[in-house]
Amino acid sequence: MPFTILSQSSLQDYTDCAQRFQLRYIEQLAYPAVETEPALENEQHMQEGETFHRLIQQHLLGIPAAQVSKLANTAPLQRWWDNYLTWFKFPQPPEAIYPEFSLSAPLPPYRLLAKFDLLARLPTGKFIIYDWKTNRKRPHNESLAIRWQTRVYRAMLAHAGRHLNGGKPIAPEQIEMVYWFAEFPSEPAHFPYSSSQYKRDWDALQGLATEIASAQEFPRTEDPKKCNWCTYRSYCNRGTQAAEGEPEESEYQTDWSLEQIGEIEL
Repeated sequence: MPFTILSQSSLQDYTDCAQRFQLRYIEQLAYPAVETEPALENEQHMQEGETFHRLIQQHLLGIPAAQVSKLANTAPLQRWWDNYLTWFKFPQPPEAIYPEFSLSAPLPPYRLLAKFDLLARLPTGKFIIYDWKTNRKRPHNESLAIRWQTRVYRAMLAHAGRHLNGGKPIAPEQIEMVYWFAEFPSEPAHFPYSSSQYKRDWDALQGLATEIASAQEFPRTEDPKKCNWCTYRSYCNRGTQAAEGEPEESEYQTDWSLEQIGEIEL
């Protein structure tokens, strides 16, 4: 099937290593190596992260916390869930919330997809994008600010979210993105937005889409450190042994097809 969808995850892969992008999204090769060591521990952490996202989604959809709590059946899940119930608060009661909400818009010759853990609209007209993180280490705000997730999510809401705002475009100044860390519940990362940042981001996205579409070669990264946690490193003769622990920005990531998206901006 031809490659047609870009996401924050695929764009980050392309930026980090064009060859990883080619192997994962264009050639769609199976992962030949584990991502981190110890492998079983890391796999369990990723599964717990996915479960944590589902617990919050169910709670936000109205299922009582006491009922959802029964599903927090491991020590990390119980800790994260307790932190969420204790620490997570909206700045004011929202007018509307959209858990696990998706937006898609043309980014010729592709479509760009963003799937938010939670989008909240406040009475003031402000929109807050929340993203739940279960990292063992809290990433630095400086690194989060330049990640494609931060840039894509805010840009997509400004570009394609008018149906959430009475048919009027959402001004970038109405948008904020918040990373909420389950292991560090008192240290969320806040990223407001501006019109100049939106123009910068959308221009960059358009340029990147054109670059990817016209690329004849997808060279591997010149920074071997980026290979330490890459599941494709054996294809590039950069080792078969996974690094221990996790990179600073790591988080489980899912790539979604258009068939899985409920809200599409045409």
